[in-house]
Amino acid sequence: ALGLWPRNPPALVQSVLETLQLDGDAAVAHAGQSLPLRQWLSEKRELTKLARPFVASHAAHARSDDLNRLLAPDHAAARALLLAGTQVIDLLQRFDGAWSAEELVAALRPLTPRLYSIASSQKAVGEEAHLTVAHVEYINELGTRWGAASHQLASAEEGERLPVFIEHNERFRLPADGSRDIVMIGPGTGVAPFRGFVQDRAADGASGRNWLLFGNPHFRTDFLYQTEWQAALKSGQLHRLDLAFSRAPAHQGYVQHRPREHGRELYDWLQNGAHLYVCGDATRMAKDVHAALLAAIAEHGGRGAEAAEEYLNDLQQQGRYARDVY
Repeated sequence: ALGLWPRNPPALVQSVLETLQLDGDAAVAHAGQSLPLRQWLSEKRELTKLARPFVASHAAHARSDDLNRLLAPDHAAARALLLAGTQVIDLLQRFDGAWSAEELVAALRPLTPRLYSIASSQKAVGEEAHLTVAHVEYINELGTRWGAASHQLASAEEGERLPVFIEHNERFRLPADGSRDIVMIGPGTGVAPFRGFVQDRAADGASGRNWLLFGNPHFRTDFLYQTEWQAALKSGQLHRLDLAFSRAPAHQGYVQHRPREHGRELYDWLQNGAHLYVCGDATRMAKDVHAALLAAIAEHGGRGAEAAEEYLNDLQQQGRYARDVY
């Protein structure tokens, strides 16, 4: 993966300063470091991800009964929705509360790097790293909202330098034996590493077959790398492509349905030594894919539920079932 140390969007930082009526040039000392408040908010503090401790702190500053109710144990579902769909600025604008600059810096979480699967092989592209980025940008009733890293990447100009690093993942790698088949399940931006896998295998002249299962909502706008996959199929670099577009009649469904639908072929590939990879959303997709794999193995391998689980666990122990989920 390529790690990026992001900067929060300048418009977002300015909005926080204006909402709380704070001076961005004021020096703030925290944890042995003194920086202008604007720099803290731009480079050092999470603004696009909301955390429960900050909600609790703001509930006290705003003296909000509504926020305190959300923090109660019996409101876990509503709280989860708040944390998933709300940014710091939304909370500050919906619930008035006075903060000092020092309190704000201390209460916000440190800004953490964002990791993007590298969607290319150096054997094909040289000293480059291709990324597959979903640009987070939307409008709610309070204004335009962005993701920190995705907006920084989408806004970057040619020649601009960004603070990045390589994050190694020894468990999510191609088999050393190029004759082994591989099965790749990657909906949405989860398809990124598999583009690199196919490029790498093609450059090495690997004889193993490559099977990709890809899904996204819309065929016309969300078929990532469509022409590349079609060319790879034509040239024999990709041997099989199964698609799922949840809002397209021709390929209706979700990618997690495909392992069950093609269970016989999938089980045959695994029985013949194929390596299996899953990349993408951990919240729902990865769990559903795992369940579909278990069902296919149980049905076509003549195994019970426990034996199917043991089969997948054994693949994992062998390094033949790898997941990169987030």
